[in-house]
Amino acid sequence: MGDSDVARASTRRRRATFAAVRSASLLPANGKSAAGYQSSLPAGISSFNGHGKPDCAPETVGSVSKSEKRKRRSDTGDRLSCHKTQESLLSSASGYNNYRGILNWCVVMLVLSNARLFLENLLRYGVLVDPIKVISLFVNDPYSWPAACLLIVSNIFIVVALYTERQLSKGSFSEVLGFLVHCTNLTIMLTFPAAVVLLVPSMTPVGGAFILGTYTILFLKLYSYKDVNRWCRELSTVKAKKLTRSLSCPSAQHPREVNVCYPGNLTIKDMYYFVFAPTLCYELNFPRSPEIRMSFLLWRLCEMMFFTQLLVGLTQQWMIPIIQSSMKPLEDMDLSRMTERLLRLAVPNHLLWLVFFYCFFHSSMNFSAELLRFGDRQFYKDWWNSETVTYFWQNWNIPVHKWCLRHFYKPLLRKGFSKIVSQSAVFFLSAFFHEYLVSVPLRMFRLWAFMGMMAQLPLAWIVSTFLHGNYGNAAVWISLIIGQPFAVLMYVHDYYVLNYRQETDTHTQI
Repeated sequence: MGDSDVARASTRRRRATFAAVRSASLLPANGKSAAGYQSSLPAGISSFNGHGKPDCAPETVGSVSKSEKRKRRSDTGDRLSCHKTQESLLSSASGYNNYRGILNWCVVMLVLSNARLFLENLLRYGVLVDPIKVISLFVNDPYSWPAACLLIVSNIFIVVALYTERQLSKGSFSEVLGFLVHCTNLTIMLTFPAAVVLLVPSMTPVGGAFILGTYTILFLKLYSYKDVNRWCRELSTVKAKKLTRSLSCPSAQHPREVNVCYPGNLTIKDMYYFVFAPTLCYELNFPRSPEIRMSFLLWRLCEMMFFTQLLVGLTQQWMIPIIQSSMKPLEDMDLSRMTERLLRLAVPNHLLWLVFFYCFFHSSMNFSAELLRFGDRQFYKDWWNSETVTYFWQNWNIPVHKWCLRHFYKPLLRKGFSKIVSQSAVFFLSAFFHEYLVSVPLRMFRLWAFMGMMAQLPLAWIVSTFLHGNYGNAAVWISLIIGQPFAVLMYVHDYYVLNYRQETDTHTQI
């Protein structure tokens, strides 16, 4: 028995030795080195000892067995239970806010729906775009250019304002006399072009709106110019005896620009820099960009040309046919068809407004700012996120908002008026200029624009009181999309009745 046991043990040792030698001989055939073979062994088995037995780490084997048991338990738990407490993604309690795919879907649907409308318009009316006809919107008589003449005459008001400020700085004019001269100059600036637009038959509505808009901008600029120079006179204790150069018109003799002090700003170049700068608020030293970027300038110029043509094309192809088809329902006071025409007009009117916003407030104003190296390029803020009407009016037109805040709202507060009264006065001033820019070129006074602006006060109170967050933003968008085409229809209807209905009745009687 003993000998047979010894024989069996020696046989097992020989077999183990033979297996180890055989595995070592197979390593080169598999392309692995001994170190690679060692690393490929399972965890806990490092090598064979001299007796043909593996060297095992007891701690590693124990940890492996525990992890395997834990994994088995989790697999078993997954098979038995697959639910947990959680909210649906579209629920507000889920905290999910990544709706990029839905936004893309909305954009695709918007493009497809408007493409269908545009195709329907082409099939019904054909191609109505005529760039040559646009010239007739500005000029009726090719030998009479009243808008261009008024544009040249505007230089007189600029020179008068500069001359008055120079006389005030030298003490030749008293403050009372200077104030009277400025008031007279500004009053004539508003009344004189309006009288020309109303009395000259060759002035077209588009040309009249353009020239009145130009004079309105110049009026606001010169008012700010008057106020800022008056503040400088009040703050200065020692008046300069010699005019210095302004930062807004650097001199060749002084390549290094320095800030200007009053009255060194009272120069022709400084004045005309302010006139052409994309701002309504005057400063002695405007922020300046280091250089003119030609690529940026050319890109803005291309945008201006493209979007101008797009505005003209959409107006001729889309807006005018809808407006013409809306006259009959307005005359018959057919409420259902009037509502249908209003909704049809809302889409192209709002699209034109958005294109105009980008073309004017981004392309053209950045173009002039880059050309003049004007540094402050914040012409608008995120008005599209407006949750209140007040926030929209404060952020969609920053130059006008700055002017109203600096030269109208805060002076009223300093004089003791309440915020409500001051805010109402600002809306009243804005309503006046809106009506001025619409009624005078059309040569009729219906107060639709004035009432629309004044209606913003109760609308602002309703939205801020009862609607918040996304609901307030939706209310602002609805007021923009529906309110503007309603005013357009009212003015177009009244203009048609006043000008073309009388001609139609006359021809019918004849």
